[in-house]
Amino acid sequence: MNEREEWPLTPGAARDLLPAADLMTTKEVAVYLRIKERRVYELLRQKEIPASRVTGKWLFPRALIDLWLTRNLAGQGPEAPPPPPVIAGSQDPLLDWAVRESGCGLALLPGGSLEGLQHFSAGQALVAGLHLYEPGDDSEGKSTDPAGANTFNKATVAVTFAGQPLVLLEWAKRRQGLVVAKDNPLKLQGIADLAGDGVRLIQRQRTAGSQLLLAHLLGQASLEIGDLATLATPARSEIDLGLAVLEGRADAGLAIEAVARALKLGFVPLFEERYDLLIRRRDYFEAPFQQLMTFTGSAAFRDRAASMGGYDISAMGRVQFNGP
Repeated sequence: MNEREEWPLTPGAARDLLPAADLMTTKEVAVYLRIKERRVYELLRQKEIPASRVTGKWLFPRALIDLWLTRNLAGQGPEAPPPPPVIAGSQDPLLDWAVRESGCGLALLPGGSLEGLQHFSAGQALVAGLHLYEPGDDSEGKSTDPAGANTFNKATVAVTFAGQPLVLLEWAKRRQGLVVAKDNPLKLQGIADLAGDGVRLIQRQRTAGSQLLLAHLLGQASLEIGDLATLATPARSEIDLGLAVLEGRADAGLAIEAVARALKLGFVPLFEERYDLLIRRRDYFEAPFQQLMTFTGSAAFRDRAASMGGYDISAMGRVQFNGP
């Protein structure tokens, strides 16, 4: 079996990976919630429903809508029992290493950012690792890009978990970009180059923060994923994406610089993002999480972050959101 048979290229594969049921428009979410579309826009103006704006168009990840709907139907209810000592959500190589080296006793359940929120909401995780890009908007709801207008994770958490005693802590800022073969043989310089002949793109699963960021970056370049040659099977982690490029099954994929450096691959920087940890306020003070955060103040941790590359840990532990 050749590589193209094992990893078939399907024009428009992203439309299959992100169908309306998983990334909905305002009209589709209105039907899903059985309300008028006008009411959806009212909720958007009032910042009471989770959504993401991609090049001027509102999109609603179904996973977030389901969480938001459950919260609104059930209310806060009695305090839930303590969750298991698990960090769920987006994979981060520096976090993986710190969990092991600190001896904090936390387990890792890697997946996409949206999966992390689902596990967290269900009481199946102590912590959720997130990097959900939130484009800034002006007063008319048009996409903007001035310094400081864009955020990460905060608006999603504030709306999805309204009224919950949660804390969102900065873990690190990370450089995102195109992971390519060593020495970048196709000379890719940006997102627009992904539309070139013969360029095979490997995506992440639809619940990954990187996949939502990719949709935004493509929109800025007036492209859709359907314009590209994409592998039929997405990567379930940053490392899996890098391995696909290393093994020649793909020419490029969107991931962080640390992955490219670890696998000795090329890297085209595109974007700086913020990766945060979401935790319930009561659990923040428990021994496992405190042991992890104490370790981040060590020289060994700082040296590791520097050697991995693409990390800015200067604001490690900064509170980005503190629920009521």
